[in-house]
Amino acid sequence: MPELPEVETTRRGIEPHLAGCHIRQLTVHNRRLRWPVPAGLEKLIAGQSIHAINRRGKYLLLELDTGTLLIHLGMSGSLRVAQPNDPLLKHDHIELALDNGKQLRYCDPRRFGAWLWTDQPLATHPLLAHLGPEPLSRDFTARYLFNSLQNRKQAIKTLIMDSHLVVGVGNIYANEALFMAGIHPQRQSSTLDMDNCTRLVRQIKAVLKNAIHRGGTT
Repeated sequence: MPELPEVETTRRGIEPHLAGCHIRQLTVHNRRLRWPVPAGLEKLIAGQSIHAINRRGKYLLLELDTGTLLIHLGMSGSLRVAQPNDPLLKHDHIELALDNGKQLRYCDPRRFGAWLWTDQPLATHPLLAHLGPEPLSRDFTARYLFNSLQNRKQAIKTLIMDSHLVVGVGNIYANEALFMAGIHPQRQSSTLDMDNCTRLVRQIKAVLKNAIHRGGTT
């Protein structure tokens, strides 16, 4: 499953090809993703400009004129930039044609991903409103982690993989960070002291930064 480094790698890869472009056409070959692609989305976004490509947790956010496209890669989804004459792959479900002559294609064999639309503030969206801080942001600190672990009986690995606590720390990255911090994955969360939390936050940030630098597992 794509985790934060893979999604960030994807964001950085598609951004130069999409930012500032106009959408010529959206073609949906299969609406049956994790949630159905909204009816009428093709007409709604045609002609709109792509102002920015951002990320929140594992969601890619395409900021358009009147709202935002939320894209989630699910368990097997991927995005690639293609030319119009490139043959479609078997599981290419969505094509986004741009005015620069390129296309953004979404491939998802298991169809657990999503293409959704909102014209409301992103902070209030049901899929984003309850997410924890970004792990590479200034909001994710040792003090924040220490305070969040008080009276928590779950194993520390389970807790740092909870997107309500902090987003994007998937299984392989949680294992790496805990190993580098010298903390057993099954240790009860409430037993970590400030020194433990300081080491763990430092290693989570280091592991994720290194993974993004190397392109994750993409």
